[in-house]
Amino acid sequence: MSYQYTAIGDSLTTGFGALPGQGFVPQYRRMAEVKLRGFVAYSNLGINGLTSAELAQRVARNPAFRQQIREADIVTISIGGNDLIDAAKAARRDPAQTGRILRGALQECMHHFSNLAGNVFRLKADSGKPYIIRVVGLYNPYPQIQEATDWVLQFNRFAAQLTSPVYGLANIYPDFAGHERELLFLDHIHPNGRGYRIIAEHLNALGYGRLG
Repeated sequence: MSYQYTAIGDSLTTGFGALPGQGFVPQYRRMAEVKLRGFVAYSNLGINGLTSAELAQRVARNPAFRQQIREADIVTISIGGNDLIDAAKAARRDPAQTGRILRGALQECMHHFSNLAGNVFRLKADSGKPYIIRVVGLYNPYPQIQEATDWVLQFNRFAAQLTSPVYGLANIYPDFAGHERELLFLDHIHPNGRGYRIIAEHLNALGYGRLG
């Protein structure tokens, strides 16, 4: 038995900050092969720096993205981190408006995430075969900013509310909180190999639905 895995998202999907083969996508793929006892081919459509608005647009309009999602048995999504990073940078330029800037960015991010998730579900609706959709929850690369922590927690709660037997959120926040030094790359933004392994383990722990 063979399966198709399509990964969409930002630099977490590309595996930025880890050695080749140590991003969460290849690690999760290897774990999936063990659990499913079959070959898992994969397409990594991650793009460094991608925001939720940009990913939503690609899922809605890009034929290559749409076809890869349509054909996939497994879809993973990592998005939202760049929305937070952009908002944090804007807040540094205008500290008095930190709360307002972050709240506005969070609302926009949740709106775009809802749209892209809905489009993924619609693309899969007529597939006629079992599939799973897995979302990588966010960690906070700015633990010193309380508003950023609140941002991440609210986004994760929102993303976890999309209930479906085929959908699951990998809540990685508790693993990263307080352990940023051990799990983040030298840029203090992206995971290192250990951090990516934790993400893959959380995705694997969500199971494989009717696939397995």
